[in-house]
Amino acid sequence: MSAFALYRLPHADHYVRLEGTSRQLLSCNQLNGVSGFVVAPFEVRPDQPIVVISPDAVWNEELRVKNEESTALALPFETAVANSSLRDASFSNYAIDFANFHAQLRLGVFRKIVLARCVREPLPAGTSPEQLFLRACQLYPRMFVALVYTPQSGMWLTATPEILLQGHGHDWRTIALAGTMRLEGEQLSGEGENVTWSTKNIEEQRIVATYIAECLEQFSSDFREEGPRTVRAANLVHLRSDFIFKLPDTDRLGSLLYALHPTPAVCGLPKREAFRFITRNEHTPRCYYSGFVGMLDPQADTHLYVALRCMSIGADHCRLYAGGGLLKDSQLEQEWQETEAKLETMRRLIC
Repeated sequence: MSAFALYRLPHADHYVRLEGTSRQLLSCNQLNGVSGFVVAPFEVRPDQPIVVISPDAVWNEELRVKNEESTALALPFETAVANSSLRDASFSNYAIDFANFHAQLRLGVFRKIVLARCVREPLPAGTSPEQLFLRACQLYPRMFVALVYTPQSGMWLTATPEILLQGHGHDWRTIALAGTMRLEGEQLSGEGENVTWSTKNIEEQRIVATYIAECLEQFSSDFREEGPRTVRAANLVHLRSDFIFKLPDTDRLGSLLYALHPTPAVCGLPKREAFRFITRNEHTPRCYYSGFVGMLDPQADTHLYVALRCMSIGADHCRLYAGGGLLKDSQLEQEWQETEAKLETMRRLIC
């Protein structure tokens, strides 16, 4: 099977299909001057490279789906847990990781660190990856949705609200997205405009925003922050700040991506120390979860998104990934429930 990608930008009425040859890179810096569809892992390694698809064929296809997001009901947390026969083992592993990670926060080693988990779920017989992609487009019009396959990465589907880098010419944007709350009941009919954010969520978002501002100072003298504001993604809401900036030199997009990725939204602070701790201590390797995916083109439009709310797809099963930011005052059960709420985004595609 040759490499291919399908992707739908937020609120678009069509999706893009591309096919081509893939090549692998071992650093974000090697993306300087590169064009193509990119799928990058959380941790770049020789056996887990950044992969770039150079399209041989590209075409648009109309989406003929009905938006169900505003009327679809969220699974109650208790129901989602009851439907997983591996809940006890999964929670036990998560609790071990939480205790390990949280101890570092109490000792002051990290200001924030992100803990992720993975669950294996069976795929309904006869389900194709493209069907899952189209259903994600239907359920999640606000999100960037992508299905990508390369021989190096395997098959991945993501539906994510988080822009890593977007723009063209000299005009660019990135965002700080952190903090999570579940919408319930009458809240599902709105955009989350009436939610009240906890101190923990506000602090987590500010940590991410401050880090991004410090990164941009290395590449641009002309940027501004807008927000934070509440934004909806499926049945969750997050705090989002937008950073709009000018780039005098688009030949260094790879260097900018190296500075930004992974952001504290998926890693922690101090970033390099948190990154090393995560890769050595999480129960399940993240692979391409919390990496980034999308089109990169220094001479035209770039749309790169952090790979959140994603699954890897096998022949008869899939693996769902989710994580959450931990601070010193984080509580085990609350953080577990946050990951369950995030896993629900992908679970809805296979129920």
